Amino acid sequence: MISRTLVAGSVSPAVALRSALLLAMAPALLLASCANDDATLGVDLLGPTPSSMVSLRQDVQPIFTTSCAVSGCHDAGSLSAGMVLEEGRLFDPGEGIVGVPSQEAPGVLRVKPGSSAESYLIHKLQGTQDTVGGAGDPMPLGGEPLSEATLQVIRDWIDQGALDN
Repeated sequence: MISRTLVAGSVSPAVALRSALLLAMAPALLLASCANDDATLGVDLLGPTPSSMVSLRQDVQPIFTTSCAVSGCHDAGSLSAGMVLEEGRLFDPGEGIVGVPSQEAPGVLRVKPGSSAESYLIHKLQGTQDTVGGAGDPMPLGGEPLSEATLQVIRDWIDQGALDN
């Protein structure tokens, strides 16, 4: 029970009640927090650690090279949709993807560094391009869709800033 005797000028009854409630709930909160040792908050306040950083050269470019930058698609010779996904070309201001506007969805960048959800490339790979004003077929055209794990690598690279690393 909270004492009704408060020293003049000390703590208001409302503050005393809140404090008492917090103290009463503390053991329950501590026990609840121990119930799921492998839980994560889903918020990375510090950003990715060096070991969790996705590398363009090691992780992402091999996906583009084998699935996209092939003859008749997004290689320099074909230039499908005005885009080249060959090594060393992703940051080209005209034919690359990072920070370059999409030809199919006006006002949407092919890759918006820091936001895979706003990147047209991800919508094309997921087959959701029509939800952002895009058109055409999902990618890779005529091939098997990329696995969820492979898509996540590309999403992570974009969300980490689409670095040239």
